[in-house]
Formats: sequence, C-alpha cells, structure tokens
Amino acid sequence: MRKNGSLHLGRAFSDRRWLIPFFASLLVSFTLFMANVLGLFATHNPGDSLSFDVSLDVSEGYNIEPERKEPMDQTVASENEAPRIAYLLTGTKGDSQRMRRTLQAIYHPRNQYILHLDLEAPPRERIDLAMYVKGDPLFSEVENVRVIAKANLVTYKGPTMIACTLHAIAILLKERLRWDWFINLSASDYPLMTQDDILHVLSSLPRNLNFIEHSPIAGWKLTQRARPIIVDPGLYLSKKFNVFETKERRELPTSFKLYTGSAWVMLTRNFLEYCIWGWENLPRVLLMYYVNFISSPEGYFHTVICNSDQFKNSSISHDLHYIAWDKPPKQHPRYLSTKDFNKMVKSGMPFARKFGKGDSVLDKIDRELLGRSDGQFTPGGWCSQRSDGAEQCSSRGDESKFLPGLGAERLEQLMKKLMSQDFRNGSCSSLQYDQTKRDWIHRNAA
Repeated sequence: MRKNGSLHLGRAFSDRRWLIPFFASLLVSFTLFMANVLGLFATHNPGDSLSFDVSLDVSEGYNIEPERKEPMDQTVASENEAPRIAYLLTGTKGDSQRMRRTLQAIYHPRNQYILHLDLEAPPRERIDLAMYVKGDPLFSEVENVRVIAKANLVTYKGPTMIACTLHAIAILLKERLRWDWFINLSASDYPLMTQDDILHVLSSLPRNLNFIEHSPIAGWKLTQRARPIIVDPGLYLSKKFNVFETKERRELPTSFKLYTGSAWVMLTRNFLEYCIWGWENLPRVLLMYYVNFISSPEGYFHTVICNSDQFKNSSISHDLHYIAWDKPPKQHPRYLSTKDFNKMVKSGMPFARKFGKGDSVLDKIDRELLGRSDGQFTPGGWCSQRSDGAEQCSSRGDESKFLPGLGAERLEQLMKKLMSQDFRNGSCSSLQYDQTKRDWIHRNAA
C-alpha cells in the first residue's frame, strides 16, 4: 500500500499540467487580497458626476453610458452664497426643439438641469436632444445639463408624472449636486425674466421657503378625485393608455388631510430630501395613497408638506406662474399670445404657461424681457459678449456676478406680497415673514 501510494504521488508530481492553473489561481487570489487591502475596488463616491457618452445602437435605438468624472465639491450652498436652482424640463413627442429653446432661455452655470423626453417620443428625437447637449461646448465645460437616457412613460392624470419628478430629484441627490431649490417646467412653459433677475431676488430670501400653490381639497374634487380608485397602465405597460377607474369608491382618509393645487412648484432641497429619503413614514404612505389618485401631481407634494409638522410652516401658496384660464375655467388653461404680454409682465411672475409651439409671443419675450437672440443663451453677468454683438455669451465669466434688471424689480414686488400676512392666511403655514427682522413669526404674535 505504501509503495502504491508513493507511486501515485510520484506520478502527480511528474505531471506538471496542474502547476499552471494552480499558480494562476494563486496570483488572482493574491491580487484580490491586495486590492481589498489597498482599496483598489472601493466603491465610487456617490457624488461622482455623470457626463453622457452617446453612441448609436441600431438594435436598441440609442445607448447612453455614464463616464465617471472626478467628484465635485458637494457641499450644500450656505446662506451667504448666491442660491442655485435645479430645473426639471419635461416634454413628449415633438417637444425636443421647444425644450432646447427653453433650456437656452433659463440657462445659468450656477444651476442644474435635467431634461426628460417621455417614452412617447421616438428614440431618434431623444438621441438628437442628447447629442445637442453633448455637442455644446458650454454644457461640456460646466457639466450641469443631463438628459435622462431611460425614458419614463407619463400618463395624463396618472401617478407616472410624480414618478418621473421623483426620478429626477433622486438623480440630483444621488449625484450630490449643489442646489437650493427645485423647479419643474414643461416644454410649454417659458421664463418672463432672466436667471440673473431670479437668482438676485432669491439671494435675499430664506432658503427654507417652499412655493407650492395649495388649498384643502373640497367640492367636486372630493368626489371626482379623492373617492375614485384608479389604475394607471403606465405603471406596468410599455405603451400609453388612459387611466381607468374601478367601480368601488373609497372613504376619505382620517389619518391625514388632503390638499390640492398647482402641479408647478419651487421646492427646497431639504423638503425633497424628506420626500425621497423619508425619515418619517408620511412621504411613503402618501406616495402609495396617491398611486390611486386622479391627477396626483396636483396633490402629492401639497398633502405631504401640509401634513408635516417640520415643513408646513415653510409653505407659500403660489406656483410662480402666470396662467390664463377661460371663463368659466376649462380642464386646461388657454394658450397665451401677444394679447397677454402686458398682463404677463405686470404680474411679476418669473414663468408663464402655456405657449403654443413657435408662437410669436415667445419672440417678443426673448427680445423685450430676456434680451436673447435666436439660438443663443439669455445674457447675464456670467457671460461676455462679442464686441460686434454677433454672439451672446461666447465665453464664461464669474457665475456669481448678477446683472439684475426690471424683471428683478417686478419679482421683488411679488415676493413682498407673498410674504405678507394677508396672503399667507390661506396657507397651511401658521407663520408670516417679518421683513424688518428677516425672520418667521407666528401670526398671533404679529
């Protein structure tokens, strides 16, 4: 037995074919061990920014791959620093050109921009939009414009619009980008003043203000929105269908109070962190509730903020939009035209909607309110202009330098009105803003 054992052992050592895989596995094990010790495979900082490398793929239509960059300075701006805005600009089939125009009109290097063309838009249109962003020298330098590659299906009246908005906010938080307020705009929205005007006025406001037009839900909205139970096919189908209602009706909630209002908001970073991360259960409970709610974009954030003890006193019931309605009001606001120009300007609103594609009033706004030429960025303190005036914002300057104009004066007057006790009496907030003390006080102490 001993002799046989020695014989087999000798054969094993004489056959050296096992040596190559043995030493290869030993080398791999050693490399993995050293990598773990030295942190070679440590996870990327969640603040790593994404820049999109767009390549065409015939089989899939398009492909957008993230290219990792060095992390930016990810600290949140202090009160002494000029504010930053994160914009979500959304559109559907045929809206890419309008989105480009609106992006140029609202662009500023201090801000962040996320563009979303929903799934109804053809892949070619999304590719063109992404290629435009990738090919612009200023966007490439600043890296503050992002196109959502994997489009979401958005159904009118359904919760998919809220899902799209939360998706964009999650990207902003994941990338740990610097911003103070979040504003959502559609392709049919347009600014009525420059970003210098807006940022200049916001510099003098507390960073905890949430501009969200709201009121307790009542009347026909109770029966037509709160009681029905709906299903949005956009949550589970790849093609767009209208939402449908079940036969059953539900009771009104008793653990929280329902609010409704405008779908267009300007919300703070702190409040949106609360909605995404939800260190209390309220945002999650209400999100599940509003999945079966008609026109949830006109109720979700409103109900969250007014039922939150932490944030309800930060709410100002205004959407910062000029919107014109028919008399009596119809389901949608009417399209704005040059006839509405003077009213838009006098309103002091920073934004207006809705505009038709290529309406001449947009050219008038560019020319008289923004000082913007066709295909150019809205000029401001951050950019220089060629001496012959042929190209606006041909180079980037100091982004903290603002050149406010008449738009800033109009917005300041609007903000004074919104801070007043008379205006805030209709809000879920129990506070008013004292202009002299630059602080919030309880109404009964005023």
